[in-house]
Order: sequence, then structure tokens, then C-alpha cells
Amino acid sequence: MGGSSAVGGAAGAGGSAGADRLAPLRGSSTLFGLDPGVAHLNHGSYGAVPVPVQRLQGRLRAELERDPDGFFLEAPERVGRARQEIAAALGGDPNRLALITNVTEGVAIALDTVPLAEGDQVLVTDHGYGVVTRAAERRAAESGASVHCVRLSPHTPDAESVAERVLAAVTPRTRVAVLDLVTSPTARAIATPALLAALRQRGVTTVVDAAHAPGALPVDLGGAAGGADFWVGNLHKWAFAPRATGVLAVDRQWRPRVRPLMFSWEHDRGFPWRVEWRGTFDYTPWLAAPAGFALLKRIGVEQLREHNDRLAAHGQQLLVERAGLRALPALRGLGMRTVRLPPGVAEDEHGAKALMVAVRRTLNTRIAVRPWPGGGILRISAQLYNRPAEYLHLADGLAHLITR
Repeated sequence: MGGSSAVGGAAGAGGSAGADRLAPLRGSSTLFGLDPGVAHLNHGSYGAVPVPVQRLQGRLRAELERDPDGFFLEAPERVGRARQEIAAALGGDPNRLALITNVTEGVAIALDTVPLAEGDQVLVTDHGYGVVTRAAERRAAESGASVHCVRLSPHTPDAESVAERVLAAVTPRTRVAVLDLVTSPTARAIATPALLAALRQRGVTTVVDAAHAPGALPVDLGGAAGGADFWVGNLHKWAFAPRATGVLAVDRQWRPRVRPLMFSWEHDRGFPWRVEWRGTFDYTPWLAAPAGFALLKRIGVEQLREHNDRLAAHGQQLLVERAGLRALPALRGLGMRTVRLPPGVAEDEHGAKALMVAVRRTLNTRIAVRPWPGGGILRISAQLYNRPAEYLHLADGLAHLITR
């Protein structure tokens, strides 16, 4: 359990959810090896690997070191079997998926696969993950295309309003749209099935950053790639896989054209082999990843999601009531929530990092803060190892930090 010794106060004080509805799930105190002196309220950034999955990966690494030649000789087929198990958990065809390290890599592969020419336009939003947007900018610059960024207020009330803004920005020059299924800074939905279908009707190729979906939300990659041309998700956030593990799902028409970031001896086998194989790479996170899904199943996926959703909502309400912050629209069922910081607080990268450091040093708590004009955005996460008292401690301490 993370953070229990770093916080104080009554677990049920304040907030909309009582402590009786936020009771820890059975076994949650022994599944993780997190520092108990820190409240880890930022699962959405790097995840936390459960101890049983860590141990399995350790055994795989020991196996590698006992016989490197044999391990790498068999690795492509073993990766293929692991992909089959992962695909089953995500409702997809294993030939539609490739294992990758993370979403940033998958988006780069997708952008390198889609042909762009001078005058074409790549559509992104200002809620996108920073380096993903930068990858789109680099790809556009190399081909003579341009990037159009759709500005969305963090307070835009619902997914329908977001879709209206995105579709209004589409022009005959729009070639590809890179959109988040769940945004990193604001934890809200953008790439809904309705929006993806509307973009497809307009002839726009879609690349979906689904970093927070596997394990946290229902995922069905049957048929098209989650309704997108390219769908990329991380498994080391909410699906309990070791870092760094992700999946790239590709719609049928694009699979023969996928350009991996490097050539390998498996290139001529086509997708997904040409994407997955990379020589003397550490494949143990991918081979251990199915164990994360198996653990989720044993815990009870729906039970865990409901627990995380309620706990994150409780934390958000405490930040509103006790720290005077403004709640931002939430995606129900997701174990993340966001609040708006006051004007002048964390409006740039330096200020956001400074606040995260101050919260760590003063409150022994890990959070995510993203810069935003008019007041930064603070994001909290909730996972099996979190407790209500941690959010109370954050809310009370933060109220003093941002006003002094």
C-alpha cells in the first residue's frame, strides 16, 4: 500500500463518497512494492507493476541470462503467443496488433506510415500529449504539410461539444487527425466512436492515442482498430504490465504499408512481426504482460474500475471543497480526475514542475500538474493501493501551498 504513513486525518471527512463505499479491496495492501512513506496519486503517468508480475519478469530475465542464444532464438514466437493472449483480453485479432514500447512509439510509426504531401494538414488538439504533438509537427515539417491545433477549453462540458469543435476544423486539406481517447492533461474523452466515424466519412485518417484505455476502460478492438485507422494503447499504466509495454492496432488497409522505425530480420514477415522484432531488445516486459491481464481478471475488472472511479471522484471533491479548486469535466468510469488551479499557478512548464516538487517535498505526495494559460491543471489518479486519507491530506496541504 502506498502512502499510508505519509498522511493523516479521517478517511471519510469531506467529499461526496463516504468511507464505507471506498473500502480497500481485499489483498490490495500486499500486491505492490511502493514506498509506504509516499502517497502515490499519479498512477496515470507510469503505473505500478504488481509484485507477482515483477517476479515473473524477474524469472524471464534470469532465463535470458542463462542462455541468451536460446532465448533470442525463440523470442519471436514467444512474443507472438503473448500477443495472442493480449489480443484476447482486448477483444482483437492478434494479426491486427503489434507489441510496442509505448504510445509515443506507436504514434510515430503511424505517422511515418501515412503518406503526407505539401499542403496536407494534420489535425491535433491542445489537450494532446506534448511529445505526440511534437511528433506530428516533425512529420508535417518533413513533408511540407502543416499542423492545425484545435483549441478546446478545459471546461468544455461534454464529448459532443468537443466533437463539434474538432469537426468544424476539418478542411479538404485535412489528411490525418491525431486524437486522444482519454487526454493526458485533462482526463477527458475526445476520440469517441461517433467522432471517429464522422472523420472516416470525411476521408480523414485517424490515429488514436489510447494511452489510458487498456485495463482502465472497456476496450474492443474487433473489426476496425477500435474505430480508428491506428489505435495505440499502453499496458503499463492500468493493465498491470511491466514497463514499457504497449499495443498498436492497425486497420486492414494499412497493415501491409506499416513502416517500422527500424529494419529487422523479421521485416519480410510483414505486420506485426516487422514492428515487434528489434534484435537484442528486452522482450521480458511483453512476455510478462499477459500476467497483468490475468491478475486484473482475478481481482475483478469491473469491481476494480468502480472502486477506482469512486475513489478518484472522492479525491476531486475534496480538492474542490477543501482547497477551493474548480472541478473539470470527468469521464465516468475512469480512475482519474482533474481540477483547475487558480490563475497564476502552474501556467507554464516551470511552474507546473515546481508545484509537483513542492507537493512531493511538503506533502510526500505524487501528483501530475500540466501547465495551462489561466491556471494549470492538477490530475489525480486512483488505484488499488490508494486510500481516501491520501486525498484529504493532499487537499488540506495544497490549500496552504497555493495561497502562501
